[in-house]
Amino acid sequence: MENLKVIYEDNHIIVVEKKPNIPSQADKTDDIDCLKIIKEYLKEKYNKPGNVYLGLVHRLDRPVGGVMIFAKTSKAASRLSEQVRNKEFKKQYLAVVDGKIENLKGTLEDYLYKDERNNISKVVDKNKKNSKFAKLDYEVLAYNEVKNLSLLKINLHTGRHHQIRVQLAHFNHSIFGDQKYGTRGQGKQIALWAYKLTIKHPITKEEMSFKDLPETNGTWCILKNVKDID
Repeated sequence: MENLKVIYEDNHIIVVEKKPNIPSQADKTDDIDCLKIIKEYLKEKYNKPGNVYLGLVHRLDRPVGGVMIFAKTSKAASRLSEQVRNKEFKKQYLAVVDGKIENLKGTLEDYLYKDERNNISKVVDKNKKNSKFAKLDYEVLAYNEVKNLSLLKINLHTGRHHQIRVQLAHFNHSIFGDQKYGTRGQGKQIALWAYKLTIKHPITKEEMSFKDLPETNGTWCILKNVKDID
């Protein structure tokens, strides 16, 4: 499994880098997915016969790369899922967006409605039936004047469908390369990356953070202007 980058592994959890354009789990395309790749890795590494248990705790949109955690036992899966429900499971992202943002730090609060038929979400009035509150914080880390692109660090408070992509597009700073909601970079890889994940270990209860940055090429060359990212 030379394509699998393992960030951390113990008897209870495994943390990996999900490559862009690989589904988190099997979908209707039947393309190879992250769950299957890791199961094969575990089967090979530990010489396990039969099926390998692996719990999917959270997902990343197919075009998005970055840190993902999977549970190696049902107990770990249950406890991590509880952290997700209780909002103790913290995810932070990097995004390269169109334009210059005047306020270097800010919070976006919207109500989102998921259009199931077209698999998109929209910002709507809070009174619309089935709309859900969405909140994120952003911080501008760098700005490329030549390309008119900004690098943002994003802290998610809620985990809505396509939340970051929709909220930033509504903010008039869509993510570069976003085929659904973007205004620039059509045909390019979406510049959204889940770079940091913080959890309480499901067994030891120790707080743990895992980081993984995209390679600094293409659109992500803007990262070269940033020294350290928390």
